[in-house]
Order: sequence, then structure tokens, then C-alpha cells
Amino acid sequence: MPGSCDVVVVGGGQGGLAAGYYLRRAGLDYVILDAQSQPGGAWGHGWDSLRLFSPAEYSPLPGWGMPRQEGEDFPTAGHVVDYLRAYEQRYDLRVRRPVRAHEVRRAGERLAVETDAGRWLARYVISATGTWECPYVPDIPGREEFAGRQLHTVNYASPEEFRGQRVVIVGGGNSAAQILAEVSRVAETTWVTLRPARFMPDTVDGRVLFGVATRKATRKAAGGAGGGVSDLGDIVMVPSIRDARERAVLHSRPMFVRLTDRGVRWADGAEQPCEAVIWCTGFQPDLAHLAPLLPGWRQGKVAVEGTRSMDEARLYLLGYGDWTGPASATLVGAGRTAKATVADIATRLRAA
Repeated sequence: MPGSCDVVVVGGGQGGLAAGYYLRRAGLDYVILDAQSQPGGAWGHGWDSLRLFSPAEYSPLPGWGMPRQEGEDFPTAGHVVDYLRAYEQRYDLRVRRPVRAHEVRRAGERLAVETDAGRWLARYVISATGTWECPYVPDIPGREEFAGRQLHTVNYASPEEFRGQRVVIVGGGNSAAQILAEVSRVAETTWVTLRPARFMPDTVDGRVLFGVATRKATRKAAGGAGGGVSDLGDIVMVPSIRDARERAVLHSRPMFVRLTDRGVRWADGAEQPCEAVIWCTGFQPDLAHLAPLLPGWRQGKVAVEGTRSMDEARLYLLGYGDWTGPASATLVGAGRTAKATVADIATRLRAA
């Protein structure tokens, strides 16, 4: 039932569970509010073939590593969901679901979290809602004119629904490359990117990325700088993408200038017909519930020091991207940022 506690965590995905682990260990009174009806966060909504870039042992949340499944080099999204469900149970984390937070506002010495199940009052709030529910599609002229199908990564399930069609795939990241790799087996595909695609070396997978991210986090903690994962490229050469390279389908074109009723129009005026456009164009932070506290969030201007909001000292943000900590939107990165966040909250509560 709604009530009062030290910390309310909004979001029960990987970031929220990592925060719960450290809150439990610190002995703080907390609750995790998850809008989803089942454990797993965004991993429960990925496309059928979605896999991690690294073996299970390189994708841990704090306290308990992801178990390895026999014959599975790179865990599936379903494996991750099972792990998060088991993790939640293993540590008896206080998750309430489905509970959707609509608003977080000031209420005297506490913050009030208004939800569809009532109001929680907290001394501190950790927002860990991620980005999955806020897909981004660029405002390209002609989007309303196109008579074919348009969908975002969040709506993509499998290549079979595009068999025999002409499909334009937009985006220069891992999702676009992975979807291109499998859709190109059953359809005529055109890949469109804002800038030339940057592929990581074949020898780089999640294990290497784990090491790079770890070293960057260590340097940052010591007051240094230096390169991170993005310096290696944007796209990890997982087996399906290497296969696509062998089939010569990893060639991208610059962005088209508009959509027409029949397809896309290029800068030279030529028009290319297509039946579908898949927008693999990323996400924005899911922060609508913080509007009363962060007046600039709609413009993407969320000022933080570490993970603590500079506009509201009782608010922390976890897992929205590198601006909330190196690799904070990954499983292993979520643990690092959650540890520092809870340590800071615990220190402030003891000093109060």
C-alpha cells in the first residue's frame, strides 16, 4: 500500500533492481515502483532474435552474475528477462507492479510520487525509467504522406513480416545493423544513415567493451579523462552482422530528404519506392513524470552532478545514458552508477 519511506525508485528494470540491491544492503527503507506487469524491464519487449553483445559472465548486476546457459554464447533477451526475474527474487527486492508513476512533485520536506495506485512520500527519489517507452523518430517531411508501413525498433518483431517487400532501414547503430542483417535475408533492403556507419573491429565484443568501460570509469573516478567505448566505433560485429558483410548488404546511403506517398526521395530528386520504413533512430529519456521538478526536461536539458539532479537535490537519475554515468544504460554500468547513488543517499540520510 502507498505510504512513506526513505527512497522511492521509479522503474523496475535493470537500473531499478541494481538500486534496490544497494538500498537493501544499506538497510534503507525503500520501494521500487514498476509500470510493467512482469519483471524484465525493456528486455521483455525486444525483437525475437535480440541478443547481448557479450557472454553472460560479462553482463552482471551487483551481487550475482548472470548464469550461463549451455550452448548459448551470447544470451538472448529471454535469458536476460529470466535473470532479472530471478535476481529480483534472490534478493527479495521490494517491487510493486504494475504501478505507474504519473508525477513527482515537492511536498514540503519530502517528494510526493503520484501513481495510479496512490501516493508515496519519500525523502529521496531515484528515477530509473529508462528510454524504451519514448522512441524517437525524426521529423522528416512527408511522413504523413507515406502510404506504406512505418515502425520503430520498439514495434519490430521478426523479418518474416517483410518477406518479399522493399524495406528502408534508418539508423547507424547496433539495432539498425542487426535488423538490416536479418531483414535483408527475406526482403530488398536499403540502409540509410546520417553519417557513414562505424564498425568495430571483429575482435571487439562485449568482453572488450566491458574492459574499456571499466578503465574509463576508473580514470574518471581518479579525475582523469580518456577514450571510451564510442572511440572503437558504433556497431559491434556480432555473427549476424559479419554474415551480412559477407553478403555485401552493409552499405549505407546518406539520409533521404523526404518521404513521398510511394517511398523516399533522395537529395538528387530521385524517388525510390518501398513498402516499409523501419526507424532505428533511438530513444529519448522517459522523464514525463519529473516535469514538476525538471522544467527543462522536454528540451533534453537535465543537469546532473554524477547522478544527482542539480535542480532538485532529492532526486537522482539512473541509466539514461552516459550523462548519468559511463555505460549506465547497460547491465554492468547500471550496477556501478547505482552503487555510487545509494552511497550518496545513505551518507545524506545519516547526516540529516
